[in-house]
Amino acid sequence: MSGYNLPNAQAIFIHDNLDDLSLAVAQRIAAEAAQAIAARGVFNLVLAGGETPRRCYEKLRGLAIDWAHVQLYIGDERCLPKGDAQRNDTMIRATLLEHIAIPPDNIHFIPSELGAQAAAAAYTAMLEKIAALDMVLLGMGEDGHTASLFPGNTATESAALAVPVFNSPKLPPERVSLGMDTLSSARQKLFLVAGAGKRNALEQMSHGVLLPAARVKNAEWHIDHAALPEII
Repeated sequence: MSGYNLPNAQAIFIHDNLDDLSLAVAQRIAAEAAQAIAARGVFNLVLAGGETPRRCYEKLRGLAIDWAHVQLYIGDERCLPKGDAQRNDTMIRATLLEHIAIPPDNIHFIPSELGAQAAAAAYTAMLEKIAALDMVLLGMGEDGHTASLFPGNTATESAALAVPVFNSPKLPPERVSLGMDTLSSARQKLFLVAGAGKRNALEQMSHGVLLPAARVKNAEWHIDHAALPEII
């Protein structure tokens, strides 16, 4: 959008509402999956938790995608028991995975029930086997955090592939997240940001404040009108 900039943004797309945003991103995922599979035989996709990505998954499950050649990962997870309603993978399973034909071996989620340190080590070992992540889907919190990389938290500064997160300002306090460098090194990074609660963080970042979300390099931002700062 003319006159609106975010640090490290490769492109910014403004959508009328959450429904339009969700459909546009879902169609983008489907198109990129087809291209990656044709070129390399696989599409390595990192999913995000949160309400805005959930709406995208509802659109995505109805599109034609060769799920047999898609490998799914996750950007972050809360250290809670398997199946807990507050886990990101619980939402993803209910919203997307139960509705598509994807081989179980293609699903690679964080074993956060092991605790932050052990789960981060296990996920790091798995990520080391991947040539490259093709696309990472990201949300943003009202404080500007993304995945589980929060402002001022030491995990946000880690160079590890996957990092244990302690003392999160949001419950639960222990989490596991892909590291900032891991997010930035993906071929494509798509932010999905919707709702008036995100205005303050977007306004800060538009003035150059490097909140964690703004530190992801060469990201593509999809924002609905409700989230735009009023000055825009």
